Amino acid sequence: MSADNDPVISVPLARALRTAGLRWKPASGDRFSLDLAETLGDVFTISEMTVEAHSYPTGTILGFNGTTEWALDSVAMDDALWLPREDQLRELLRATFRALRRAGTDEAEVFEVDIVLRGEALTFSAESADDAYAEALLTLVAGSAFE
Repeated sequence: MSADNDPVISVPLARALRTAGLRWKPASGDRFSLDLAETLGDVFTISEMTVEAHSYPTGTILGFNGTTEWALDSVAMDDALWLPREDQLRELLRATFRALRRAGTDEAEVFEVDIVLRGEALTFSAESADDAYAEALLTLVAGSAFE
């Protein structure tokens, strides 16, 4: 399980991105949650020491190496919910990304992400930079499904 307190996107946004068609190829340092009621909210990090992605002709399995927290040897990719980092979200936005800024007041600070999509300037607001990026990416991914 991830011991760091790095922010992650919300589970509903991660689900929405997966449903919209965002695909994940697990790599060292990637964070994920298990889309299972008993572990939802726990954040894991891919690492050769603890969680490794094993690719087979039938699909990718995330193997838990030597974990003693709970009895889990591996989990199917369908049960894993990728929680992309801020840098990964920004990279996925590619050339559409224009800016990230803080807005609001000290009591109600929000983050805004600006993108340009098909010549239209769009702004996405959220309580965290990660969620603002994820909202923008969701629009980009969902829109690309109709092109």
